[in-house]
Amino acid sequence: MPSAACEITCERLDQGTCAYAISSSGKRCLLEKRIKRTGEEAYTCRTSEIEADRLRNWIETDQCIKACGLDRKSLGLSSDSLLESRFSQQLCSPQCHDNCPNVVDLYFNLAAAEGVFLPKLCESQEGNIRRGLMADIKSSGFVAPETVQPEKYPYASGPVQPVTYTYAPAPTVPPY
Repeated sequence: MPSAACEITCERLDQGTCAYAISSSGKRCLLEKRIKRTGEEAYTCRTSEIEADRLRNWIETDQCIKACGLDRKSLGLSSDSLLESRFSQQLCSPQCHDNCPNVVDLYFNLAAAEGVFLPKLCESQEGNIRRGLMADIKSSGFVAPETVQPEKYPYASGPVQPVTYTYAPAPTVPPY
């Protein structure tokens, strides 16, 4: 939800509002956890270098958090959740996809960083043919360095090509 009342600074947000928030500069906020010397967990919110597409001063609504299957205590940004079919189904549901532009923009970019076109992933959720697409998503935790412009297509422009890796045997070490 856009916040017109004040300018959002990530470092001033608490644990309950940080994840999925966007600062007034358009940068995404990240929730981080650290362990104090006492063993107590401490959460801090910081500004990332990741820019949101055309969104500013945004704290995600509880309705979108619930509709998209998100958690307010999510740490950092990662594409790992795209590997979970239940999460992908919620993300692609009309309740999330049609009403939560911030979440869709974030996961569009995370999927793109993994070489997956989010509309194609959502299309496959409808037909329950996700095996090939999910194989393309690698759990790297990498976030796209630049914003990819999201487009809303009823059908993908082309098939997603699978990635093939070749494993080389480990080098043998000569005995001494």
